[in-house]
Amino acid sequence: MGCRFCNTSVFKEKIGRCKTCMWQLTILSLISWPLWFCFYYEQPLVVESIALLFFCVSFSGLLLLHLLVWGYRHFILGERELK
Repeated sequence: MGCRFCNTSVFKEKIGRCKTCMWQLTILSLISWPLWFCFYYEQPLVVESIALLFFCVSFSGLLLLHLLVWGYRHFILGERELK
């Protein structure tokens, strides 16, 4: 996912540093999981359910990766600056 606020396009330089990307992933995760539970929880083998579940897991997984790297950089390496 590209962010218009980041200066670099190198993925490992952006991960855990881009506050805008982390907020976007948080909002997308908070929207997509309730949608899946409300509409597709009882029909998990429908194509729409699988597609939405794939997006939910992708958003949440990338957010988790961002937060893990942020925690590592913030607490272990001592970087204090976020964009």
